[in-house]
Order: sequence, then C-alpha cells, then structure tokens
Amino acid sequence: MPMINADGCLLNVQVDGRDGGPTLMLSNSLGCTLQMWEPQMRALTQLFRVIRYDRRGHGKSGVPAGPYSMERFGRDVLAILDDLNIEKVHWCGLSMGGMVGQWLGANAPERFGKIILANTACYYPDPTNWLNRIKAVKEGGIAAVADTVIAGWLTADFREREPETAARMKAMLVASPVEGYLACCEALSTLDQRALLPRIKSPTLVIAGKQDMATPVSAGEMIRSGIPGASMTLLDAAHISNVEQSHAFTEAVVGFLTQR
Repeated sequence: MPMINADGCLLNVQVDGRDGGPTLMLSNSLGCTLQMWEPQMRALTQLFRVIRYDRRGHGKSGVPAGPYSMERFGRDVLAILDDLNIEKVHWCGLSMGGMVGQWLGANAPERFGKIILANTACYYPDPTNWLNRIKAVKEGGIAAVADTVIAGWLTADFREREPETAARMKAMLVASPVEGYLACCEALSTLDQRALLPRIKSPTLVIAGKQDMATPVSAGEMIRSGIPGASMTLLDAAHISNVEQSHAFTEAVVGFLTQR
C-alpha cells in the first residue's frame, strides 16, 4: 500500500473495499495503528472503499520532530486525499481521530460527507493528566503507562473475557514510537476546539462509551450540543469502543452512513 508524502512526512496508507463505492476514511486513537479497525473491516469493505492510515508519529508512518498540532494532522489527511485523487469522503475517527475530524469538518467542509466522532473530546480544561503521562513516558517509556492506558481503553470485564484482544492492543500501544507518542501527547495537552464545533455543517454522529473515563459521556455531549443537528449514540464500553463493542459500533456506523 502507498506511502504518501505530507510535507516531507511519509504516511502509511491502506485502501480496501469496494472500488467505485462511497469512500470512508478511518482515523485511529493515540497509540494505535490502522490495525485497530480490524473488527469493522469485513462489514465496512462490503459497502465502502475504506481508507486507513497511521498518523504521523505512529505505526509505519514517519516520526518527524514535534511539535504536532490538530491542524498538522488535518493537513496530513488532506494530503492523503489529494494524493489518492479523492474529492470527498465520509469520516469516522475515534479519540484523537475524532479530534482531527472536528478540525477537518470546520476547516475543509467541502471534503467531507458525514462525520462520526467516537469516544472523543473537544477540550481538556486541565492539562495535568497529559503532562503527567509525558513525564512518565520520558522517564520509563510507553511500557511505564501501558497498563494504565489499557485499563482506560477496555473495561476490566472485557479484558478478563478477551485476554488475547487486550494483549494485542497493549502490544500495539507499546510498539508506538516514543517520540511520536510524546509529540501527540503534547498536542493533546493544549486541546481546545470548542470554537470549531458550530462551524461543522456535515451530518454528524457522536458515539460515546458509558464506561469511558478518558473521554466521558459529558465530553461527547459537549460536542453533540455544539455541532448543529448532531446526534449521539451511547455504547456500553470504555474508550476503545470499536473493539470492546465491535458489533454495536459497526451497526451504529453503517446505520448512520447509509440512512438517507
């Protein structure tokens, strides 16, 4: 699959699914690669041409020196679409992918059909948690925070029931390039996109996890109330809801994208 150049950073991009079908672009959480979407791929590729990519600083993509920003992540997405010669896509981003989706919906509205913002936030009033994580990773690597992060990603019940899935997710996290992970954490520590929300005109679905402590239902509600006409779906999941409630997540996505 192609490596696409975005202002000197090579981005790992994968395109699957229906040729000529409507196109859906998926965007990952912090600490995840495009593999996080595997639970959805079988269903989504029957209906859509699906674009996945590793965000700069992650997976097989380049790890340029920071600082990174939501605008930079958004312009990376536009570079991918331009390189693939794709004018318009639907968007589904989870966590950090949802934050990038907010920037894109407000700043490049002509490129997006429907937008799904899952398990995400538009604003962190207090950067302390991010600054603590940055300090811990600088001192001990991503392994130092991995168990805490996984406990936020997946409920204890799911981790007990699906230990192999939990182990796979942890391995994906720990394999993240440290410098890229830190640069992304630094971008998140100053997140405030509240002013962007009223500018998003695309039909928008917000997905929130009832047991998500990282981006709680209240964070999803802030986004839903800020975007004109947005709707919201709650899933019984922690932060990485597309893995924990894969069937319900896929149903919500397909239902929203295919309704007229």
